[in-house]
Amino acid sequence: MADKEIELQDDLLLDEDILAGEGDIATDEMYINMGPQHPSTHGVLRVLLRTDGEIVTEAHPHIGYLHRCAEKIGECVDYVKFQPYTDRMDYLAAMNNNLGYSMAVEALAGLEVPERAQLLRIVIVELNRIASHLIAFGTYGLDTGAMTPFFHAWREREEILTLFEKICGARLTYNFVSIGGVVNDMPPGWEDKVLDFLDHFQKRWEEYNTLLTFNRIFIRRTADIGVITKQDCLDYALTGPMIRGSGIDWDLRRDRPYLLYDRFDFEVPLGNGEMGTLGDCWDRYWVRMVEMRESCKIVRQALAMIKDAAGSHTAKVPKVFKPKAGEVYVGIENPRGELAFYIVSDGSKNAYRVRVRGPSFCNLSILEKLLPGAMIADAVAIIGSTDIVLGEVDR
Repeated sequence: MADKEIELQDDLLLDEDILAGEGDIATDEMYINMGPQHPSTHGVLRVLLRTDGEIVTEAHPHIGYLHRCAEKIGECVDYVKFQPYTDRMDYLAAMNNNLGYSMAVEALAGLEVPERAQLLRIVIVELNRIASHLIAFGTYGLDTGAMTPFFHAWREREEILTLFEKICGARLTYNFVSIGGVVNDMPPGWEDKVLDFLDHFQKRWEEYNTLLTFNRIFIRRTADIGVITKQDCLDYALTGPMIRGSGIDWDLRRDRPYLLYDRFDFEVPLGNGEMGTLGDCWDRYWVRMVEMRESCKIVRQALAMIKDAAGSHTAKVPKVFKPKAGEVYVGIENPRGELAFYIVSDGSKNAYRVRVRGPSFCNLSILEKLLPGAMIADAVAIIGSTDIVLGEVDR
């Protein structure tokens, strides 16, 4: 036993001699596969990390595990039949996907949507924005080591899904916002249930900030981490909370108004480096938190306007739907950024070309720049701050 202690002491002395000697300790680089089954990649994303100890030196996202040829399917089925496929892209914001595609087809066909239908669309997509950001909030807590916020977020999201179930019968993929308007009008009492939800949600929003937003550990995990400069936002074509977190004041709902958003009073939240550096993970997180509060304001205003709105919940759409030949590009403000549909029509019942500008796909591109130089644990926080959905990345 004594001999072993002497050997251990000699090893310690040897280590001290090395540390005190000239030159650096030789280290070996290692490749680590983060995903595609890793929970912190938020889906089937594989990030190949090259590390030197705990420091990431290179990062290469590998995508395509969820590829389903959605755009090609849009050219093989008619316009109406492709609508349900849009749900399966960003499945956390399916209502927004329905809206983007419907608006593109309507612009192509010159279809006028009644005012009541537009207001119903606003109510639905803003509720879906809250539900989507709740998942971002809850899972980001899990990414950074906090379990409790996830259960709180899931509780409120379930209430929104129950509201969706009452109006359209589905809880995840809806096919509710349709070409010409929405499938159903509000059922009796639904408006009151939405207002009740908004009343107690805004109180619980304050609880979220106590639980996570201003938690000292959470701030240490996210402040000054994964900083994106304004120039980076432009270079990588980022949109949504990714650029607003870096202080770029751009929101399609306000700056290129669609539906009736130009009639609404709401603020566009921006990052300001409050807890660290402008454009860090905390700023992107905070933008999503404030957006939930602003969506509540929009929903209240829309419900107040519906009472005096003209028209039905949908326009008259021909059974054989053949938009005139032409092309159109329509973008909307998805919870993750600019979601756009580019459609080319040759005058037949099927689109000649369908292409999608997915915000998650574009936002993912900056990981190759953000991750090098970060620690492995910080890589989890950086990926979580992008709030990607792989169904839309891969399509």
